[in-house]
Amino acid sequence: MSIEIFRDAWGIPHLRADSARELARAQGRVTARDRAWQLEVERHRARGTSAAFLGAGALSWDTLARRARLDDTARRCFAALERRDPETTDWVRAYVDGVNEELPGAEAPEFTRAGLAPGRWEPWTPLGVWLGTHILFAGFPAKLWRDEAIRHLGPDAVGLFATDGPGTAGSNGWLVAGARTGTGHAILAGDPHRYIEDPGVYQQIRLSCPEFDVLGLAVPGVPGIAHFGHAGTVAWSITNAMADYQDLYRERLRRTGAGIEALGPDGRWHRASRHTETVEVAGEAPVEIEVIETDRGPVIVGGPEGLDGGVVEGAPVLSDPPVVSDPSDGSDPSDGSGPSVGSDPSVVPGQSVLRDSSALLGQSVPSDPSVLRDPSVVPGQSVLPDPPTLPDPPALPDPLAPSDPPTLPDPPVALSLRHPPRVTEDLGFSALLPLLRARRAADVDRAFDHWVEPVNVVQAADTEGGLLHRVAGRVPVRAAANRLRPVPAWEPGHEWQGWHETPRAGLTDGIAVMANQRGPAAPLGVEFAPPHRAQRITALLAEKDRWSPADMPAIHTDTHLASAQPLLDRMERLDGLSPEAETLRETILRWDRRMAADSREAALYAAVRSAVVRQLAAHPAFAALTAPPAYPDVLLPWLGLLPRIAFALEHLLRAEELYGVDRDGVVRGALEEVAAEPPRGTWGDTHRLAPWRALPELAPDAPALSGDHDCVLCTSAVPGLTDLAARGPAARYVWDLARREDSLWVVPLGASGLPGSPHHRDQLPLWLKGDLVPVVTDWQHLTKED
Repeated sequence: MSIEIFRDAWGIPHLRADSARELARAQGRVTARDRAWQLEVERHRARGTSAAFLGAGALSWDTLARRARLDDTARRCFAALERRDPETTDWVRAYVDGVNEELPGAEAPEFTRAGLAPGRWEPWTPLGVWLGTHILFAGFPAKLWRDEAIRHLGPDAVGLFATDGPGTAGSNGWLVAGARTGTGHAILAGDPHRYIEDPGVYQQIRLSCPEFDVLGLAVPGVPGIAHFGHAGTVAWSITNAMADYQDLYRERLRRTGAGIEALGPDGRWHRASRHTETVEVAGEAPVEIEVIETDRGPVIVGGPEGLDGGVVEGAPVLSDPPVVSDPSDGSDPSDGSGPSVGSDPSVVPGQSVLRDSSALLGQSVPSDPSVLRDPSVVPGQSVLPDPPTLPDPPALPDPLAPSDPPTLPDPPVALSLRHPPRVTEDLGFSALLPLLRARRAADVDRAFDHWVEPVNVVQAADTEGGLLHRVAGRVPVRAAANRLRPVPAWEPGHEWQGWHETPRAGLTDGIAVMANQRGPAAPLGVEFAPPHRAQRITALLAEKDRWSPADMPAIHTDTHLASAQPLLDRMERLDGLSPEAETLRETILRWDRRMAADSREAALYAAVRSAVVRQLAAHPAFAALTAPPAYPDVLLPWLGLLPRIAFALEHLLRAEELYGVDRDGVVRGALEEVAAEPPRGTWGDTHRLAPWRALPELAPDAPALSGDHDCVLCTSAVPGLTDLAARGPAARYVWDLARREDSLWVVPLGASGLPGSPHHRDQLPLWLKGDLVPVVTDWQHLTKED
């Protein structure tokens, strides 16, 4: 069988083969050729072995990966997939074969600098890469933050601080039906917001064989095109639904002569699996960790003696509570063998121990029901062992609603993680081949019935007028408390009881907009992004009756900042300021609310905002939240007070009362502070791109950026800490259903992950300006590669 590799003018690979299997092998080969270093970093991260060459900064991630049993879960999911769907496992094996054919000859300079030789991929490695990329995608550590906020400030604090936090991936996406376009055919457009990485988290690629011809954005290390694809007659895209589908359980553990036991909801002690593993650390002594798994799931924090690195103040060490033990009733729930890395907001982005690569993404407004299949059918076929029948699960109460909670148990001495792939041995890879073979929106719909995680909002359109707008993925049915904070494993009522139906929606006035706001997935989540991006996109789309692909970059790059209003309102009513502060205030109030890189007024606003954030974070009302609990470093980005205040600032400024804080006084102080030492330049002088790199010392100068966290052009910094942005559009796309060759796309850097390649950073100038690269579909306009 033949494999052909072509490149367009931007170095984007176009692959052609005689079968889907050979095409997967070709995809593995070209990915290893273009992204060898990236593939090896992701393989090691999935196995928890990256500290062996990246050093102590990667140890916390490796410990989490080992304790969460990512590699073991990938093995189990692959074995289950082999039983359930042998065609897909053979296809995944072919991709791995291609990686292993090309990887040994890779010449990426990073291997020499790190003293690392490429290793061999196992058949389940792509599943491990997917797990490692998305394990923190749903932001389960936010439950630790809510727990701390409730303990110190009361239940109202959850609502006050609820917003899209620093570890959350998001995106914009919009669907314009044919009735609102110049051609009469639909357009899909958007941009996934993730940590900007070098090499990039998305790979532009085209896959063609007799069965299908699809171009789109692939995840390096994973076969197919999962998130954003155009097959000619149908196209699809996703955003993060912001659903809550991972649970944390407080565990009471004790050691016995036979090992470790965990107290269950039946009041009995049950045996937990336990073994030790050694994590190698470059330049330092190896570290031995204990890997424990209870009936709920792997213990990711702590053990019988307390939390890793210490015990939360006031937390007792539980060794032998007065409960009758019955070890004979227990059984070992896990007898298997035995980054991306979000930004820690306590440090400058780009120098973090953790990255959120996924990420992906959001939801929105009501799709044409005529093309949707029966919405009463629950997507996915596998369920929990012997789950109760739940044809119509009751709506969960809003966990953010103020209430009088029951007496809180003592802080946990250990935390276990329960998430769908570990429970079901299914990562949703059975969706990937059907997506490539899709011809209509209904085919995309059926493919996403197999989706597991991350839970996404999907949009699709086809050339026959079919439209799709739905949520896809597995969200367990359980008590509302599970979604809000860690729950006690030893109390009944916190078990999973089956799966929620995934909601569907339609279009309004011929459009559907998703930007991580409350929308179709609202019943499945707790915290969502503020509505500003979705409202702004909707308003921009309302300005014209007919849209074309060429119109979309103006929406991608819109810099209007609606979330500035609460701070501006408080500025406006102040009086008695010094002359310098009064001039500053008047200048900011005349500002056009656009976070443009060349805007002096945007820089002044951002400086005042940062000063407000810092002063609020230093207020005695929040003193109890300034010292993070003794959780592992990899979880601390979700627990930092300053970024929590920064991203919830508009809620905190608009609340009727804020724990006695004089907010007008805080804003007054911030104006005086900035007036005394104003920033000298424009917003782009400090708001610069800081991509994540596994070896950051190679970082070139950071380019200036427009945009801000709540702009459609979502380039996120951490106000009060740094204006550098580690998050932003990890790609932009415009899928035209009239003519695929009129589609457009761009990535932040380039198609190649090899430093020194002409295609390593050649798309960066276009990405910075908001320009897009034309999609090439004519093979005659491509260059064949040997």
